[in-house]
Amino acid sequence: MSTDLWLVVGLGNPGPSYAGNRHNAGFMVLDVLAGRAGGRFKTHKARSEVLEGRLAGVRVVLAKPRTYMNESGGPVKGLCDFFKVPMERLIVVHDELDIPYGALRLKQGGGDNGHNGLRSITKSLGGKEYLRVRFGVGRPPGRMDAAAFVLKDFSGAENKELDLNLERAADGVETLLTSGLAAAQNEFHAT
Repeated sequence: MSTDLWLVVGLGNPGPSYAGNRHNAGFMVLDVLAGRAGGRFKTHKARSEVLEGRLAGVRVVLAKPRTYMNESGGPVKGLCDFFKVPMERLIVVHDELDIPYGALRLKQGGGDNGHNGLRSITKSLGGKEYLRVRFGVGRPPGRMDAAAFVLKDFSGAENKELDLNLERAADGVETLLTSGLAAAQNEFHAT
């Protein structure tokens, strides 16, 4: 088992038609992290795009599954097995409906809260004690279906703050890597 390597997975749906969707917030954060790591994603046999590098001095594998969101578990399990990363060193970055837009919440374990990507990962790993960086996308307006809402692009008003929020989420991942969950929660849950 690799004792110092972390796996950071961003959730989203593959393809250009989904690129700007709220559901792809995980992919967007991983793109920011890739820029910080100074590398490019490459195709991996575990049905993912991966980048091996360092973030804030910590060895990481950044990954974006190439499957649809609700089938993310297979690639994540494959990456954990291939890189010999235990569940406790897995960080999953994903969109979260029950958090206001722009807010960030970090936690370990817990339920999937109706998020099919998390449900798939938990099922494939046989456990839920991995770390999560939850990127708030807010609730849908009026009676809009939640599934339809997350498959829409961020609004014009949201887009004005999107880059800043993505950078903040990337900061949250780095703090998690360097300082641990409690320190990251103290820093990022205050706002």
